[in-house]
Amino acid sequence: MNVLVFNCGSSSLKYQLLHMGEEATLLAKGCIERIGLKEGILTHKTEGKSNFELVQDIPNHTVAIDLVLKALVNPEHGVIADIKEIDATGHRVAHGGEYFKDSAIIDAKAKEQIAACCELAPLHNPANLEGILSMEKLLPGIPQVAVFDTSFHQTLPPVAFMYGLPYDCYEDLRVRKYGFHGTSHKFVAHKACDILGWKIEDKKIVSCHLGNGASVCAIKGGKSIETSMGFTPNEGLLMGTRTGSLDLGALLYISEKKNLSIEEANKMINKESGLAGVSGISSDMRDLEAAAEKGNKRAQLALDMFTYRVKKFVGSYIATMGGVDLVIFTGGIGENDILSREKIVGDFGYLGLDFDFEKNNGLRGKDAIISKEGSKVKAMVITTNEELVIAQDTQRLLKA
Repeated sequence: MNVLVFNCGSSSLKYQLLHMGEEATLLAKGCIERIGLKEGILTHKTEGKSNFELVQDIPNHTVAIDLVLKALVNPEHGVIADIKEIDATGHRVAHGGEYFKDSAIIDAKAKEQIAACCELAPLHNPANLEGILSMEKLLPGIPQVAVFDTSFHQTLPPVAFMYGLPYDCYEDLRVRKYGFHGTSHKFVAHKACDILGWKIEDKKIVSCHLGNGASVCAIKGGKSIETSMGFTPNEGLLMGTRTGSLDLGALLYISEKKNLSIEEANKMINKESGLAGVSGISSDMRDLEAAAEKGNKRAQLALDMFTYRVKKFVGSYIATMGGVDLVIFTGGIGENDILSREKIVGDFGYLGLDFDFEKNNGLRGKDAIISKEGSKVKAMVITTNEELVIAQDTQRLLKA
């Protein structure tokens, strides 16, 4: 089965074509940027062939996806002879609300429910839905599957997902914790247990997906029981440009003093805060670490705040589960930033995690155990692959 995976943003589109045999094989991947703007850019990569780049106006997602399909069958840089060789399409969808506890085959009802969640994820769901509708136009009849960032967290108990607001805010407006990065947390937890030869149903795991967007998840018996992101991705950890958890009174005070509109306040907490806001330099850990080495105190403060908050959430989730067997690091920072991992769990010996500083040192972008042999609690770096999860779920649902 050949599965074409799409991750559609408001002005961008990432894609992968995977052959789902006994093992998944990546055939091609690429991205399109500047959709809806002048001089959109398609970058297409195929194993064993030179990369292909196209610059032209790309007014909408239908045109963008049509360019992807043409690239895949192009005699010079394509990987299939005919579009009919694509057996199914899998879509990343940011928000499934309370409708979707699992990935879903897309039908009329699913499209209605995805549309109903657009007000919960106005920056993501409309683009995700547009990708689905575009495929319907271009390849009518091809099976499509939606894989939701939120569905893995639908096992959270009410004590974890409810906010201390008047109850009608939940009943009427569906305001609650939904959580995000679920596809990644689920994937790395299962992958780690496979590497260790464990049954995930018997284990307590804390998964740290650390990147420009970051979240921590408590996974007990293979199910998410707590996670740091909430009603929106802004809750929880300090992130690249997001505040993370914030006293709402402080936001009201700042908005009043600076005379901020709702739109301006939203921009501040999502686009102008976090590592970039505290440091005044960058949202990139590499930039901050370079500046901190030169004595920049605000860069060092931003780094310390980031690791402090991750450590705090990890500790609280261990308490929530009544213990832990494994702590996982994934995402761009989790997989590649040596110092962050060290600061977060380097002194967890009192919890039974004997951290191996030598194994951790120099480790980037590889699956590996970073706790010492015989450590009661394991620590691991696990590379995530959300596109593979989408392809696997697409295959699973269509076979069923």
